[in-house]
Amino acid sequence: MYSPQKKDFVSLTLGDQHNRRYSNGKQRRRSCWRKWKQLSRLQRSLILFLLAFLFICAILSYPSLTEQWRGLSDRSLKDDWLEMENRGLRPIPPGLIPKLQAGAVPAAPGIPAPQDVLPEVQPDIQKPSIPLLPKPPAMRKPPSKRGPPALQMKANVSDSILKEPEQGTSKTNEDTAKETKTVIRAELIISGAGNAAVLKRLVMSPAFLQLCPLLGLRLLLKGNYRLMSKPVDRLEEVREAFRHAWKGYKAFAWGHDELKPISKTHGEWFGLGLTLIDALDTMWILGLKDEFAEARKWIETELSFSKNVDVNLFESTIRILGSLLSTYHLTSDSLFLDKAKDIGSRLMPAFKTPSKIPYSDVNIGKGTAHPPRWTTDSTVAEVTSIQLEFRELSRLTEDPQFKNAVEEVTRQVHVLEGKRDGLVPMFINTNTGKFTRRGAITLGARADSYYEYLLKQWLQGGKKETELLEDYIQAVEGVKKNLLKQSAPGKLTFVGELSNGRLNPKMPADRHNLLRPETVESLFYLYRFTKESKYRDWGWEILQSFNKHSRVPSGGYTSIGNVRDPSNPAPRDKMESFFLSETLKYLFLLFTNDTELISLDKYVFNTEAHPLPIWSSSS
Repeated sequence: MYSPQKKDFVSLTLGDQHNRRYSNGKQRRRSCWRKWKQLSRLQRSLILFLLAFLFICAILSYPSLTEQWRGLSDRSLKDDWLEMENRGLRPIPPGLIPKLQAGAVPAAPGIPAPQDVLPEVQPDIQKPSIPLLPKPPAMRKPPSKRGPPALQMKANVSDSILKEPEQGTSKTNEDTAKETKTVIRAELIISGAGNAAVLKRLVMSPAFLQLCPLLGLRLLLKGNYRLMSKPVDRLEEVREAFRHAWKGYKAFAWGHDELKPISKTHGEWFGLGLTLIDALDTMWILGLKDEFAEARKWIETELSFSKNVDVNLFESTIRILGSLLSTYHLTSDSLFLDKAKDIGSRLMPAFKTPSKIPYSDVNIGKGTAHPPRWTTDSTVAEVTSIQLEFRELSRLTEDPQFKNAVEEVTRQVHVLEGKRDGLVPMFINTNTGKFTRRGAITLGARADSYYEYLLKQWLQGGKKETELLEDYIQAVEGVKKNLLKQSAPGKLTFVGELSNGRLNPKMPADRHNLLRPETVESLFYLYRFTKESKYRDWGWEILQSFNKHSRVPSGGYTSIGNVRDPSNPAPRDKMESFFLSETLKYLFLLFTNDTELISLDKYVFNTEAHPLPIWSSSS
């Protein structure tokens, strides 16, 4: 960061070869009003400035130039300005501004080319507010009010010569004094949103540089300055990312489960508009009213669960049922509660097993359920990570069947043999209700959310169900004892897996990125509890990386196959619904300063980031 004593400026210096004195003479010209109004406000401000200062000095300093100006018609003058407009004087996004290389600035005949070049645009959010600089003493005309407020200009008679004398020449004091009186130094103090980048583009455009010799202008680029940009609104950047993802979904996958952004088509899993439903509460939390309204209309008029289709019990519960319940609480709109009760009732056949441990798959149209074709086992994480949603559905509908079904599963697993210091295997048999002695003991897939829902059920119920907390604490101690290790010789802490009683030092070994939320979710919790800004900064870097490597121009974001090769990340052409439901939601909550927005004292998130209320004592 630059110190407050340093000036940040671009100097525009008019050199005088004929040592004429500076005066306050005025010269007016006619212009084409319609073409003038077509110019941007920044262009008009800069042109007014140049005409007010440089044109006067050029007339007084160059007799031959005066004759040239007298011979110019209004038509040619209009063509000059029109050419400037057509050749690049319109604002462009900052990201498209090319870097200027040394020697790229043409100089007037007889004047050495500038050696310094503009540095890259750098953010500087710590700068003070924009200084208002006085007009030069010689000018009596009030400043134009058409310029943007972030750009303030000043011009003054310089007390020294900015141009260095050529080698082998010397100047007398009298010559120096004459030149001092004929040099105007214009400092453009730049600040505010976007104006620095626009002005840089404007000053360095070919049309402007070609105009400099005509006006006798020497462009001196000072190297010790910084062009400032507006502090980034991170919340708005998250909203923009959601809108971009939604744009692709709406254009190419509307009403379908998932977007394939590269091929501009869609993929189906259940055929229930999974992405649309999963993203409902995210839209509400981000304040995207238009997008929410069109999604609600589709749910009201198009969504039907009476389809002959198999759905996964776990995925349907956390994505569809969880989102509908969450959106009902946020909006108090009974439409979402009615739809939640409908899907919840259609999922109940999964619990009709000999052991009461539910099957993995349900046909919501036929009312039948079954295990996967290749086994009679269910995944432990799946059958123990549906409790938050079904318990809440019972509370809202006053129908105990939903709560009773999932709490029976919790009771069985609580007393089940086969755990290792509170850690569970990955599979459970739906016929016997016992753990299957295969698979690893892991905090990864197929077991992870079992531990998550132990703690979250305890929170949801008002911290009253102590056996849930006890199971959670025992599992944490089991992780420390069995899975937590350090690498050698680096002494890096990692969590491994137990396979056949032996530790496998595996912790994210995959190269792909599926737009998953887990890291951002962790950063959200860490920031809420510590208020350390580094977690926000890390989240911002993640969002920028998504925009750089996963964003598809036509709309949407794609999973990628190889994060280790930025030049060829191998796009997978799939945008998972949890990118909108979880990843962007946690980023928004990470960046907001409103801690009451989904307060952790009032809500608990299900494993798909759908906030459900913590029950009061009366509940």
